[in-house]
Amino acid sequence: MFSRRMLIAIGVALFVAINLIVITMTSRQTLPVSGPERIFITLTAPFQLLVQKTISFTTAIWETYFANVQAVKENTVLKKQLSVAQQIKNRNQELAKENARLKKFVAFTASVPDTYVAARVIARDPSPWFKTIMIDKGKAHGLEKTAPVIVSEGIVGQVIAVSSGFSRVLLITDRNSAVDALVQESRARGMVKGSNEDTCVFVYALRKDEIAPGEMIVTSGLDQVFPKGLRIGRILEVKKDHSQLFQDISIQTSVDFDKLEEVLVYKK
Repeated sequence: MFSRRMLIAIGVALFVAINLIVITMTSRQTLPVSGPERIFITLTAPFQLLVQKTISFTTAIWETYFANVQAVKENTVLKKQLSVAQQIKNRNQELAKENARLKKFVAFTASVPDTYVAARVIARDPSPWFKTIMIDKGKAHGLEKTAPVIVSEGIVGQVIAVSSGFSRVLLITDRNSAVDALVQESRARGMVKGSNEDTCVFVYALRKDEIAPGEMIVTSGLDQVFPKGLRIGRILEVKKDHSQLFQDISIQTSVDFDKLEEVLVYKK
């Protein structure tokens, strides 16, 4: 007795053989076709069509699969190339911005007779109780303690600690900072003190002095640290209390300390 699998295999083999015979016979145009052959062709033609469609469908799926695999590979490569291109673009933008800042530094240093050393900000004090930064220049570059630190927009602070290749700078926004200053328009005297916030206060300005919001505060040069006439900031608010001798004045600094990247240090 033949097994079921063997019978199926024999049936498939006969079917394929019959199809091959029919295809061979029908491909010969000179071969006469008899009545039984026509009947045979009529019976087998639907099966041939089904086999042909199955083969075409399988081929299409196979080609689509390989096309998708290739598309995934190309997509991965293109994403990597796009990432590299984006990095190059960002780097070029950073270089352009840095070049613009350095041009301002060069123009500023050319306008003043003193000698300044350019330095890069490399660290900031994370503590909320201190406002200091670290720069990449020190004693080896001629810097000393109490040296003023500025940028083209205005004053930044002063050096409070120096090593061979690095220095720590106390910002004017620190509560321990104090700069002798005056109002540029009225020449009213006072002192700018830090508040550990983004703004400073102008203290010891007499109540009788006419001071208004929007006026510029500059260094007086009397503290022997900062040269005279450097910008500190503009007055935001003025409060006068008749029971007090001095006015309460808040200042918006000219320097944006959150965006500070390069500074100039006065070299004595």
